[in-house]
Amino acid sequence: MVTPITMPKFGQMTEESAIVEWLKKEGDTVAKGDVLFLVETDKSVMEVESFEEGTLLKIAVGVGTSVPVQSVVAYLGKPSEAIPVSSAQIPPAPMVASTGKTVKTSRTGVAQGAVVTAPEAATAPPQFASVASPSASGRSRFRISPRAAALARRSVIDPRAIAGSGPEGRIVEKDVTAFLAAKGYGGLRISPAAKTLAAKEGLDLIALNADNAGRRIEIADIERAVAEKPRPLSKMRQVIAQRLTQSVVTAPHFYVTVEVDMGNVLAARSESNAAGARLTVTDFIAKAVTLALKEFPVVNSATDGKTVRRRSRIHLGIAVTLDEGLVVPVIRDADDLTLFELSDRARALIEKARSGALTPDEMSGSTFSISNMGMLDVENFTAIINPGEAAILAVSSTIRKPVVRGEAIVVRPMMKLTLSSDHRLIDGAVAARFANSIRTKLEDEAIWSVLTS
Repeated sequence: MVTPITMPKFGQMTEESAIVEWLKKEGDTVAKGDVLFLVETDKSVMEVESFEEGTLLKIAVGVGTSVPVQSVVAYLGKPSEAIPVSSAQIPPAPMVASTGKTVKTSRTGVAQGAVVTAPEAATAPPQFASVASPSASGRSRFRISPRAAALARRSVIDPRAIAGSGPEGRIVEKDVTAFLAAKGYGGLRISPAAKTLAAKEGLDLIALNADNAGRRIEIADIERAVAEKPRPLSKMRQVIAQRLTQSVVTAPHFYVTVEVDMGNVLAARSESNAAGARLTVTDFIAKAVTLALKEFPVVNSATDGKTVRRRSRIHLGIAVTLDEGLVVPVIRDADDLTLFELSDRARALIEKARSGALTPDEMSGSTFSISNMGMLDVENFTAIINPGEAAILAVSSTIRKPVVRGEAIVVRPMMKLTLSSDHRLIDGAVAARFANSIRTKLEDEAIWSVLTS
């Protein structure tokens, strides 16, 4: 019996996923537990195992195709069995034009060394890096004669900028010739090797010549143009763009900054770590935040602009920067954890994030987030609120500076905290009191003496 293989649902918020690599090919024997393919979700890559055994009869969804969860992506069965007719309804995978290099896929699903382009119409030339806008003739469909297309290919130009004089705007050979003369193509200077590479990469020599200000075009110019070709954003970056744009557009942000004397925190951390602990400054900030959130439950709430949702549990998001983008693993019920338990949980999640092993559930459901750039030597910055939350705390670097203490000027380790708040739910006075509550706790020697003992 033929068994359809469907796209799993990873996490409550996942609606669609993309296949980044098939580990089995059509005709391969599959055993229970074999990994069939890798799937890129919003911010991670997951392995999909087979629950059945048999032969992989058909791959219905190719690499790079994003499909809704529960869609059929392949069929498993006996070699002689026929594929169901409904499989023809599965949309085909998009065409991929490779650079010729080996395509490597990271654990975050980012394809390296490949260029993906949309297929052109049968009569159109190869994809060009510089695409001109439609001509003034207003033709809705690109038309070009074989002779004109051949001349454009030999000249290594994009003919879509040419106004056609043939029927229905069709470009004919004389149109290409006239276009080349008008653009001064005869005076173009380019090395043979550079021209060959430009043709291979689908570049437009006229556009390159304009960018080069008429200088001789060399291999280095072609390589630079290739490096600047538009490439599709990874799934992760697309999700980051969509979610943060949504947040900025829907939630009116405002910002409150306080400066914290970190002397007591640093002293408590040094003493505790000397005794064998592995505490970080972020651990202390996370604990102070959870204590403050219990005092200001509105900051742990969420709103859609019409209703407010009060949350009794504190799920703390910790932003982690990766080469491919940003992920926010979530420490659930953070207010129920001791300082050391918070530290252990944060360390485990951060390690999983950096190895690409976070599950979607470990990156969802946060009620408040912390973004710490303290290790990057920044004096101050603001963060964008994660959708579904009311605020986010931006943590800057600890910098030794002169400050006034009583009538004296002393040098102290100072750190700025900036709270970004959703003004639909939080007013300025509440934000200020919340930020100062965090500061008070971080500066309180007695708190850390108890919590690190």
